[in-house]
Amino acid sequence: MTSSRAEAAYQRAVAAFKNPTLDLLHGRYAPFVVSVLTIMFSAERPTVPISDAHIEVGNFVDELRSAGYDRDDRTLPNGSGRDICRYWARVGWLVPQIQDGVELYRLSAQAVGALDIAGRAGGGRAKVSRSRVRTLLESVEQLTQSAETDPAKRLARLREERDALSVEIAQIEGNDGSFDPIDDDQLLEDTENVLHLSRELPADFVRVAESINAMQRDVIAELRRDERPAGEVLREYLHRGEHVMDATPEGRAFSGALKLIGDPEHIDHLTEQLQSLLGLPFARLMSAEQRGELRAIAKRVEQGVQEVLNAQRRASHVITTQVRTHDPIRDREVDELLRSVMSGLQAWVPESKASDRVTPLRSFPTAKIRHLRQTLSDPRPPKVPAPLHDFADQAEFADADTRAWGGPNYQELEAYVAGLDGERYDLGTAFAGIANEDTRRPADLLGLLEIAHRSGLIDSDEVSVVEALRPDGTSRRFAFGAVTARTLKAEPNE
Repeated sequence: MTSSRAEAAYQRAVAAFKNPTLDLLHGRYAPFVVSVLTIMFSAERPTVPISDAHIEVGNFVDELRSAGYDRDDRTLPNGSGRDICRYWARVGWLVPQIQDGVELYRLSAQAVGALDIAGRAGGGRAKVSRSRVRTLLESVEQLTQSAETDPAKRLARLREERDALSVEIAQIEGNDGSFDPIDDDQLLEDTENVLHLSRELPADFVRVAESINAMQRDVIAELRRDERPAGEVLREYLHRGEHVMDATPEGRAFSGALKLIGDPEHIDHLTEQLQSLLGLPFARLMSAEQRGELRAIAKRVEQGVQEVLNAQRRASHVITTQVRTHDPIRDREVDELLRSVMSGLQAWVPESKASDRVTPLRSFPTAKIRHLRQTLSDPRPPKVPAPLHDFADQAEFADADTRAWGGPNYQELEAYVAGLDGERYDLGTAFAGIANEDTRRPADLLGLLEIAHRSGLIDSDEVSVVEALRPDGTSRRFAFGAVTARTLKAEPNE
């Protein structure tokens, strides 16, 4: 049993140290991280432009190195200010965001908690005090009253409170309105307790905003999976978009707190109370840092409330817009495009320098048409094709010359027809009168028929029989309707 308890405790401790808050405080460069984040971010400056943050962190590193803090041991991280900030964003200490077109860094909830822990540990104020014990007792008393279900006991407690208030009022009235004021040390102790409680608020506000953003990402991711009918998805996600504040435990807790501090009049009243406290004599016992923290409480509360409300409106808008414009095919295309962009960035960033810039794509590329036909009725090409070249003398054959098995010898046939006597000739007789056996092949008979058709045919009912010689020495006889053609001077075929 002891081994099991020890193992469980160890596993809880290991899980706790994986939290970015303890990781920040337990890291090798924790003093550097805490000091830089404390200087860069404040109640008056909750966000910092990314470009300014890179420059400020780089200057901070250079100043510490020049002062000799990095000579003996590695107390400062390597790299430029941009590299350091990118690492902090990757491990969850800084959160990049875009506001009014400007890229900004803000502290994450874990970073705010780590800075609060470091501030309390370095301030030397972690002590048991009357103010803190009274706060604890009052909280327990309030919890007991809220959990009470017996009307008689609740009425008895309310009457006791009323009687105690009546006794105090009578004492002040009996002393002509005068009473013993609380000493300055006790007031200073109460102020320290107020500051202690106020340091918890920024991390709580950021944690609520981050929970809303995480819920928004979960909703969008589940919607893009497109695993359910569109009607069911629309009904559920529109409802969640309208009630986003009630979707997380942090959001529900903040809704209850918002009833106390959400009204601008309450913030104004809190500001007036803090200003009046700073004007009292005991405020001179406070350090300048304490007075600044006390003065900034109202502003921190107002900024935290505004950040949560902005996250709520942004999540509602994003979810509602995504549901109304949901297109699974387009979403997949966008996902593929983003993945290709991220892969390109991962390949480019390790090889890039701080001065490198990427030219943005301001418009999509268009097709460049070099020539467009203006009319579609003319099928002729815009230019006459170049004449063919005769490469007969350069022809090479593997075994034997096969050109004799080719088409008609038009040039020899046209010259032969042009030399015939008379105005007409019989095709069969003319073919039989060709002296060159190489021009009396079956293919040449077809070529002579084509030439006769060009010059004009004369109908005849007779039958002509001719004998053609093939390149291998064999002969073939052809019978066809007699063809009589006019003898015309034919142009040589190009």
